[in-house]
Amino acid sequence: MQELVKEYADKLSHAMTLDAMDEVPALGTALRDAWRDGRTVYLCGNGGSAGNAIHLANDFLYGVGIHDSRGGMHVEALCANAAVLTCLANDLGYDRIYSEQLRVKAQAGDVLIVLSGSGNSPNVVKALETGNEIGMKTFAILAFGGGRCKELAQHPIHFELDDMQIAEDLQLIIGHLCMQWLCANPIHGTAA
Repeated sequence: MQELVKEYADKLSHAMTLDAMDEVPALGTALRDAWRDGRTVYLCGNGGSAGNAIHLANDFLYGVGIHDSRGGMHVEALCANAAVLTCLANDLGYDRIYSEQLRVKAQAGDVLIVLSGSGNSPNVVKALETGNEIGMKTFAILAFGGGRCKELAQHPIHFELDDMQIAEDLQLIIGHLCMQWLCANPIHGTAA
């Protein structure tokens, strides 16, 4: 086990030195702009990435606004409502569970963040296609080869590594980096 701990820490540390980290400031800026302009941030993913989307939605709604007099940003994890997901999957197909929500809710200038290991899951691919059609700012945090999402996202943050657990850790690390930067740079002045 001790050897695995060292190998894992080394892999994660190495991943954070990859060029993909250079794209994180663009995400932070888009999030801050959305917060300032009252735009909505949407997140989605599957499996562990869906869990990370929900986690980061919480951080952006509450965590970033702790020191801001008006609170956090408008944010929604598209994977959080089981009734909506099962309805859309049953009636339209699992590949449309996110794109249909965006079609109904999202507006030009909103931000979409797709979290995916492979970048090839049909539902996140369709989400990016729909987001681009609407005029959203689209981001994807990806691993492995990046898949279709790497081609579709306006801002792919692609870590070329073959480890799903490290990939999911990086999703949260990037979200937490953005959260800490936003906390340190409130848009409405410091809360009393």
